[in-house]
Amino acid sequence: MSNQTTRPKPGALYVLGILCFIPVLGFIAGVVFLTIGIIYYKDKWFSLMGVFGIVWTIACYATLFYVGFHSSVGRQGFADLSQSNLNSLVGEIEFYKVQHGHYPDKLEELKANNKFIFINDPTQSTFLSKTTSLYNYENKGDKYILFSSGVDNIPHTKDDLFPKITITDSSKIGLIKP
Repeated sequence: MSNQTTRPKPGALYVLGILCFIPVLGFIAGVVFLTIGIIYYKDKWFSLMGVFGIVWTIACYATLFYVGFHSSVGRQGFADLSQSNLNSLVGEIEFYKVQHGHYPDKLEELKANNKFIFINDPTQSTFLSKTTSLYNYENKGDKYILFSSGVDNIPHTKDDLFPKITITDSSKIGLIKP
């Protein structure tokens, strides 16, 4: 008799390999399959399913990251978010004036009233070299300028985003529209 114990083949567990196609869960399943495949079953195909699950999850999220930050579709999504934030920011700036009697000198002052306000421009998040990613804001005394530099990160170009609000002659709002 031999002292070697024979390990059963993974058999039906191969069907669980389908879990490797589900990102995140596939990574976890991949680690489990790889570990069990090497240590317990000593089966190269079972281990390869584990490697596939890990690589597949990494590839899926790397693709999502790249598309989100570098494609026109991803950048347009950031532009849409930025436009919505700009529109809300006008209300916050006007509310600040009602409370303090003047417009803020810089956008950071708005955080004292509302910690959940978005003063960072989402379109600028793709440019890692920029030191600040705030919206462009300038206090002009009883008026102010507010806009996003857009996805090209250059102010005063055609892709700049401005708040889209209706200002009538009777409006008592300090936003200077371009």
